[in-house]
Amino acid sequence: MKPWSPTRRSLLKAGATTAAAIAAPGAFAQAYPARPIRLICPWTAGGSIDGVMRAMGLSLGRILGTTVLVDNKPGASGTLGVIELVNARPEGYTLSQIPPATFSLPNMQKVQFDQLKDITYIAGLAGSTNGLVARTDSPIKSIKDLVDFAKANPGGYTYSSPGVGTFAQLAAEDFAFKAGIKLRHIPYKGDADGLQALLAGHVMALSSSTSWASQVDSGACRLLASYGSKRIKRWAASPTLRELGFNTIPESPFGIGAPKGMDPALVARLQDAFKLTLEDPLVVAVLDKYDMPVHYMGAADYTRWSQDAFDSHKAMITRLGLAAT
Repeated sequence: MKPWSPTRRSLLKAGATTAAAIAAPGAFAQAYPARPIRLICPWTAGGSIDGVMRAMGLSLGRILGTTVLVDNKPGASGTLGVIELVNARPEGYTLSQIPPATFSLPNMQKVQFDQLKDITYIAGLAGSTNGLVARTDSPIKSIKDLVDFAKANPGGYTYSSPGVGTFAQLAAEDFAFKAGIKLRHIPYKGDADGLQALLAGHVMALSSSTSWASQVDSGACRLLASYGSKRIKRWAASPTLRELGFNTIPESPFGIGAPKGMDPALVARLQDAFKLTLEDPLVVAVLDKYDMPVHYMGAADYTRWSQDAFDSHKAMITRLGLAAT
């Protein structure tokens, strides 16, 4: 019997099969999605992130040919959504916005997840523009007024934020540290709740993303300063903290994550789909509404960024004296 040797036809057939396997997603990814996708928004309804997640959910649903259901799960500074995420199956049917507190809160208290091992990072999307606002009828009209008041009344100036360990809290505490003052932090479950506390007079200021925009535009609130590296175009008369000599952390990027153990082909498909949402006029309009610049990162870059974010937050939290003991 002659030894077997491949024919030209069999070689061509095998090569084509291999090329197709490389070019196409895995069988599981090809069948995806077979049912609606749950997109967790770890904040209260009515806030800026909620608005963005709902717009992205509509866009993602059109791109993937399915329904995307936004599920609000506020609490634990946005990490309640992360807790739900890491306990879900890695099938692509449970996704969540990954809040900045994912990388800071573990340095401040015990949490029910490992931010470096329990999450599949799908894509970085955008960054929240944050600022410190007060009611217009407040006697505090500027950052200088705030600093003077806080020096005369240590711990007497109160401010709300979306929660402990959020970018909004850390930015405000970083400012206070560099100004040599002490502020009293009153955490809430999200931007919308913190804004209501400010308007009701329960706190003296709000540190958060631009969920306060309509109140500033109407004249009910005043933007004392923004945290970005540049002034916000819509409120160009308001300075940044950096302009005023306080070199605070400027940006608050966020993205989308999934449970650990995701099929790489499915990760790639979702990564590309979310990138396309950033080109959707609906999503672009909502990002513009909340002054959120696009900070797209693919899965690999977003994974690396998450490690860097954890390390940088740890260093800052330790310096501010907020680390868990």
